[in-house]
Amino acid sequence: MHSAVREAIHLIKSRYAEPITLGELASSVFVSPYHFCRVFGKATGLTPGRYLAAVRMFEAKRLLLTTSLRVTDIVCSVGYNSTGTFTTRFTSMVGMTPTQYRDPDVQALLVAMAPDLLRLPSSATLRAAGVAHASPPVHRGGTVMVAAELPLAVGPVQVLVGIYPERIPQGAPVAYRYGEMNGSGLMTIAGVPAGRWHIWAVAGQDNESPQWLLSGRSVSPVVVRPDQSARATVRMRELSPNDVPVALSLAPWRNRSLDMQPSQLVGAAA
Repeated sequence: MHSAVREAIHLIKSRYAEPITLGELASSVFVSPYHFCRVFGKATGLTPGRYLAAVRMFEAKRLLLTTSLRVTDIVCSVGYNSTGTFTTRFTSMVGMTPTQYRDPDVQALLVAMAPDLLRLPSSATLRAAGVAHASPPVHRGGTVMVAAELPLAVGPVQVLVGIYPERIPQGAPVAYRYGEMNGSGLMTIAGVPAGRWHIWAVAGQDNESPQWLLSGRSVSPVVVRPDQSARATVRMRELSPNDVPVALSLAPWRNRSLDMQPSQLVGAAA
């Protein structure tokens, strides 16, 4: 990764609560805004603004789940000026309000990828929550076959492959597959709504507080058409301090991001 990008990411993660402009980020690493945007996008797949927004949203989720701070206090601590604006944006991206996000079911089904917060629901937790089996498939949905490639040294692990509307997953996946994998393998996700989707995957021990996690995403979106199959590849790797932090819950019955009913969201445990 370009040194300017690493320095900018460090600045974003240390000053996300402050107003930060593109010009300030670029000048802090001594490059022009145009050059900075180009190298940042090439290294992360995101614009600096979207990276900053993702960091702020992650920190808001972390505080909602791990503290008793009021929503209004959290809003200020993560760089937003308006509680109304934050609540609207949070609800649109996550599929539930900040208050709903504090529901115990949300925390029980939390998937989190960040150096200070690693979480992956166990298969037992998914079964107990009643989301271990496929819901009724979307009418005339498609199928996505995902080749998940794990590092050679990795033994049997639990792998979650999810289908999301955005490159950075924020809410429950519109469809997912969860099961054990030893080495590389193929996961088939049926009942995926037609559309253009991003694929994100995470792997780790069958433990809600794993010591390590692997993650990966498809290089480009996958296009799903009714009654057809699509293929994608996800290469898994260890978490890097420069990765954008991710926190989401596998509570599909809460998701409203696509104006779907709960029965239209597909979850399966292999």
